[in-house]
Order: sequence, then structure tokens, then C-alpha cells
Amino acid sequence: MNIILLGPPGAGKGTQARILVDERQMVQLSTGDMLREARTSGTDMGRKVAEVMDRGDLVTDEIVIGLIREKLEGDAAPGGFIFDGFPRTLAQADALGALLDEMGQSLDAVIEMRVDDEALVDRITARSTCANCGEVYNDHTKPPPADGVCTNCGQKTEFKRRADDNADSLKTRLMAYYKQTSPLIGYYYAKGDLTVIDGLGEIDEVSGEIKRILG
Repeated sequence: MNIILLGPPGAGKGTQARILVDERQMVQLSTGDMLREARTSGTDMGRKVAEVMDRGDLVTDEIVIGLIREKLEGDAAPGGFIFDGFPRTLAQADALGALLDEMGQSLDAVIEMRVDDEALVDRITARSTCANCGEVYNDHTKPPPADGVCTNCGQKTEFKRRADDNADSLKTRLMAYYKQTSPLIGYYYAKGDLTVIDGLGEIDEVSGEIKRILG
């Protein structure tokens, strides 16, 4: 299955994507990860990415679609793909749809993890992550272990907070997300692909909803 997870910063998309990767052998396609990987790959596409980024220019939709094409053609993904951070615009959504059609594949689900903004701000300002594996902790619901050993990777580590995980920065990021994503929500709703779930439930509850949607 090929799916898109939509949701604002801190909604839990990364956590749910990791669960799908572990349980369904899906492959998570993160735009940022693909660009970093391509930049050092030595391929023609990688050199193009490096040139654009070295100039400080924005990477074009054409380049990102080219990277996604490479992944769809080359990666073994028995469970399908999770699109993370793409599409962000209607033009990108059209381009992704055209690519999947061309390759004889489909977009099977678009899941919006909807949240209450004030509750989200409270969650994110309490968030920290394992410096070793990226496991997410929360001061209220899942405090970092007192002994400094991550419960996920088992390593003695530092638990870091993002510099922009504060109320003012988060509200700015939320505004940018809603400006970008509102058209996408309407686009996929009109196509009959969109399903909305509560993104602020417990991790297992949200995971269960996603499993129900995917079947």
C-alpha cells in the first residue's frame, strides 16, 4: 500500500510511520532524508541535488519527483511506501498522482492526524528525544528515564529538546502548516482518499485507527 500521513508538527506522524515500517515492512520516504542521501550518492541526480543545495536554492518539484521515482523503482518495499513531507502543494499532489499512475501504482490512503492546537502546543513544549535513536519522550505522559538509559535503544544517552519546541515557534510552524496543507486536505477529500483520525490519542489508539483504515 502507498499512503500519505498528514498532520501538523508534533502530531505523531513519525512515531506512527515507524510502527508501520516495523509491523508492515513499509518504507518511509522522507523528502529530507532522500535529499541528504542523494547529495552524497555520486549519481547524476545526486550531483544535481548537491549543486542546487550548494547554491542555497530550493530543490524543485521535478527533482523531488525524480528522487521518489528512483525509490519506487529501486527499493524493496513489500508493504508499500509512506510519503512523509511530500506532497506539500497541489502541484506536488498532481505530480505524485501522475507518477504513481505512470508506474502502475496507486495511492491507497491519505490519513489526516487532526489535533487540537492548544493541546498540541502543550504536548510539544514538553517533548524531548533520545540523542541516539530519536525515541520521543514527554514530561507528562512518558518522562525520560531517570537513569538516562533510553527504553527503545537501551543506550545511556542525552535527551534533547528542539530549540524551536516553544509555544511561539510552534504557533508559527502551525500557521505555516495550515496555509500549505488546507488545500491538500480539500483535494484528497474531493478524490475520496482522505480519512481523518484523532492525532492526540494514545500511541496505541492512533496506531489501531490507522490499522483499521489500512485493513
